[in-house]
Amino acid sequence: MSAATITVSTLSGCGWRLAEVKSNPKMRGRSDLLYIYTWAGYTDQDLLDRFYNETGIKVVADVFDSNESMLARVQAGGGGAYSVIYPSDYMVQKMTNLNLLTQLDQSLIVGLDDLFPQFQDPIYDPGNTHSVPISWGTTGLIYNSKLLSTPPNDWKYLWENQDLVLKRMTLVNDVREVIGCALRKLGYSYNSTNVDNIKEAYQELLTLKPAIASFTTDGWRSQILVEDLLIAMCYSSDAAEIKPENEDLEYITPRSGSSLWTDTLVIPKNAPNPEGAYQWINFMLQPDVAAQIVERLSFTTASRKAYQILPEELKEDSTLFPPESVLEKCESLAPLGKYEEVYERYWTQLRSE
Repeated sequence: MSAATITVSTLSGCGWRLAEVKSNPKMRGRSDLLYIYTWAGYTDQDLLDRFYNETGIKVVADVFDSNESMLARVQAGGGGAYSVIYPSDYMVQKMTNLNLLTQLDQSLIVGLDDLFPQFQDPIYDPGNTHSVPISWGTTGLIYNSKLLSTPPNDWKYLWENQDLVLKRMTLVNDVREVIGCALRKLGYSYNSTNVDNIKEAYQELLTLKPAIASFTTDGWRSQILVEDLLIAMCYSSDAAEIKPENEDLEYITPRSGSSLWTDTLVIPKNAPNPEGAYQWINFMLQPDVAAQIVERLSFTTASRKAYQILPEELKEDSTLFPPESVLEKCESLAPLGKYEEVYERYWTQLRSE
């Protein structure tokens, strides 16, 4: 019996039916093994075990720490084993333009109609032609409120308190986020294509560089828990996950604005197990699965049905679900075309100084 048949019969018994995965000549056979390429913290063993029990497919998850490092690996041929990848919004558009993604067969996907309206026709991928949104959030600052007597409320706090946080602060390992926060601090857009603005942001970051312990997307977690760090730039989903481990940790979205990101599921061209990829997408869209992920892994769901069944304390968690007054000051990252080279040049210079 095929994996698809096992999945349909199993999930039908629990009140939710996976879309029938029909024979498709473009699909290069079936497999009981699925490789996915994702962000750290987006899967756990419970999730992988449940998927295996419901589909008979074993998932192997590799992680990346930035969209750019993921793209570099895919373009270099190192991503050929993956059938599902988790790029962020602007990277979906870039990968689509590079002809790296499969156009989704939406007849094989269950749950797209359950998404919040803003995720059903996103600017970066109209009609969700190549991607399915799985999580969203903001980028901000997590800090130890016991050790920082004056709490941060904006990006400029980092510059104004360099002596206080000297070598006890980190920024994420992401060119767009780091240069973006400096742009916002100066009053410019995260997506600025003004070369003078980008240079000014780079110069601001150079003045901050002596206070930065490292550029890391995930390494700050253990350091801030043992109080080696005072403050770290991070994603809201990561902050929500780690805050319960230390009651002194707080998260803010800078008042001048930040990035509003969406992480997605895509199927790359020449995916070795596209059938399994569709099953993974459908599994992740299942409302009770998505809700359990919010509760267990602390990343925000794009599913309206999943949100509706969350406990009230999670619905009211402003780290996970910030108020509209915060969101209206945030920007989604957009591809920058030829100006990406400008960002990359300054990013390389900043890291090598």
